[in-house]
Amino acid sequence: MKRVLLADIGGTHARFAVLSGNELGLVRSLDVEPHPQIHDAIRHFLANDGSAGSIDEAIFAVAGPVVSGRCALTNSSWVAEVTELRREFGFNVVRLVNDHEAAAWSLPHLASSDTLLVGPGAGVHGAPMALLGPGTGLGMACYIPGPTGGRVVVSEGGHVTLAATTDREAALIEILRRQFGHVSVERVLSGPGLVNLYQAIASIDQVAVQLRTPAEVTRAALDETCNTCRKALDSFVSFLGSVAGDVALLFGARGGVYVGGGIVPHIARYLAATDFRQRFEAKGRFQPYLAAIPVRIVLRRDAAFLGLTALARNAAVKSDGGGHV
Repeated sequence: MKRVLLADIGGTHARFAVLSGNELGLVRSLDVEPHPQIHDAIRHFLANDGSAGSIDEAIFAVAGPVVSGRCALTNSSWVAEVTELRREFGFNVVRLVNDHEAAAWSLPHLASSDTLLVGPGAGVHGAPMALLGPGTGLGMACYIPGPTGGRVVVSEGGHVTLAATTDREAALIEILRRQFGHVSVERVLSGPGLVNLYQAIASIDQVAVQLRTPAEVTRAALDETCNTCRKALDSFVSFLGSVAGDVALLFGARGGVYVGGGIVPHIARYLAATDFRQRFEAKGRFQPYLAAIPVRIVLRRDAAFLGLTALARNAAVKSDGGGHV
């Protein structure tokens, strides 16, 4: 029975599980920071899982672009390289894919109970489905159905230039431009981006605020204990709606737009009651086009492992980044 190590490696957390035949083992999560290298985290998991020496293949979904079998993670010091991973652990096959590529492969396997619907419930059957996921960074990908099982297009769209819809947003972007130079979408639609919004809003409103983590900003916004935090979360959701609409147009994602990542599932019901959907559709003459596209918040925490399992079962599917050996 073939055993495949599956891993979802982000900038903050690394999650591992072993696929034995058709059975997926328990998904275990490790913090990235205590482990200097990806090899250290893998060794830690294998030692505690009892799988050391029994793994035939490995598929790593990594948060960064995969080029010629190598990925330097965008928001971590970790570097994953196919040849080194094979040599270090003795795996027969190692595959590297972008983390949102793996997540996109999960889309056709998600049940309706795995998501929260925002907008109309029926997309166009056989049309592309887009995914964006704000977390430590912002990833994007698109699943394109096809007669031979479909294909995933990976994007680095999180680094495109952020656009303003209102004068207030233009003022926020100007503050961030002075801080960062180029203001990408990821500068606001990520955990650090939420903090950027919080601090920029405090600057515009000329109020003194305490230092907060992304989780603290979110919690204070939902608890209504900090007005600046609430404004930051509202701005985050508004920007997210506009960007999700952009992604739908860019990919022609009439099969639906899915929003995952580490932030949005925690605010899913809050988001559904905001102007998110209005901002998603606010594209001038293309409002009717977008009005017909469903948006689904991915609530299932291990959704990436649905995609990784699909990749493990289809050895013919290779990453666009050349991460298959």
